[in-house]
Amino acid sequence: MTNVIIGCLLLLTFFAFIYFVMRGGNIMIGFFFMAILWTVIGGIPYHTAINDIFSQPAMDYGSTIVVIIFGSWFGRVLVDTNIAGSISQETIKVSRKHPITATILVCLVTAFIFTSSYGVGAVIAVGVILLPILESLGLPKNISVVAFVLSVGAPMYVNIVIIKQIQLFFPKVIYGSKYLAYGFSAMAIQMLFVIAFIIFHAQSIHATENTSVATMNKTPVYSFFIPILPVLMNLVFGWQPIPSLLLSIILALLLTGNMKTYHDCLNLINKTISQSISDISGLLVMLFILTMFSAAAVKNTARFSSILQNIVPHSPWIIAIVFAILAPLALFRGPLMVWGAGSATAAVIAGTGFFNQYFAFALITVPAVSMAVSACVTQSWNLWAIEYTHLNPKKFLLTGVPWGWTICAANLLLAVIMFN
Repeated sequence: MTNVIIGCLLLLTFFAFIYFVMRGGNIMIGFFFMAILWTVIGGIPYHTAINDIFSQPAMDYGSTIVVIIFGSWFGRVLVDTNIAGSISQETIKVSRKHPITATILVCLVTAFIFTSSYGVGAVIAVGVILLPILESLGLPKNISVVAFVLSVGAPMYVNIVIIKQIQLFFPKVIYGSKYLAYGFSAMAIQMLFVIAFIIFHAQSIHATENTSVATMNKTPVYSFFIPILPVLMNLVFGWQPIPSLLLSIILALLLTGNMKTYHDCLNLINKTISQSISDISGLLVMLFILTMFSAAAVKNTARFSSILQNIVPHSPWIIAIVFAILAPLALFRGPLMVWGAGSATAAVIAGTGFFNQYFAFALITVPAVSMAVSACVTQSWNLWAIEYTHLNPKKFLLTGVPWGWTICAANLLLAVIMFN
């Protein structure tokens, strides 16, 4: 009976946290107070709490933070060496007599760039090139922005920076061939829907003649493979993320002529490191605090498992259908958005142990990527794209959410098939 009472109190604070975040509350502060509340309510001993909740998890997470830092640095190098911009500008060569083909190509190029590149700074740097291109191809604002952000979101299924963040809840999930087979399949499904989205709106696309597009010094064509290199090094040679990213950074600098002089190379390295860490500084602190909440959730698993035993479906098919139906709850940092209130949902799903970790990982990742990252105004780069193009947020949501919802359902179905 004691466990039932405590479990109910834990779940009440869980729903209070969801409400707090959805009302615009600071997520980092919310995580911190949730860690304290779940420690106190769960009756976790003082010394255990100090060592096993508020100390060791954050220190153990340091290795993952290193990968996130290197991933962010690599993304900034792709932008500042003009590799990302040069790949983007090559799409202009597609004849404007074929705007549908050109639009699809732009979206595929966007997805390619962000298989390893990450961060709002990288998205903005690419977006200021590609969004005007899409406009010049005759796409209405809502179509161009939604196509662009869906294409940025699709490769997040394989982006090492994103995967490492969610691995916090599912440590048995390895960034390797087993997961990447699913990740690339989910990415491909989302891009197929992006193509379908473009074709569906084909009648509203009419190429225009006079639209200025940002220009820059182009990098050699033989450097264009760099964005996908970290993933290839893992798949082909089994390399871990750090050496893969380091090799990619060195080759990016070398192949773009940025190693000709020591001082220029050093200045670029210092600039990209400083800017990349600045891009993710807030994220890093939030993730450290998130480890504390996650540890508290694990310690309290026994408290609410008896309640969840009767609430959470044990069938992968049923839980996938439920998540597909409720996918819009990932919007506005809701209970299915892992970088919002959904972090509590992830901790609970992980704590139950009802599902194998690869499936549970996909269950949490899909709504966050295909709905929140790809179609929500609270995602930082989506908000930037909306403001940059002066698009009405409501029109953005009405255009993108139905497609993100459909993609979410398809990728949840894929997860059931591949991991069960």
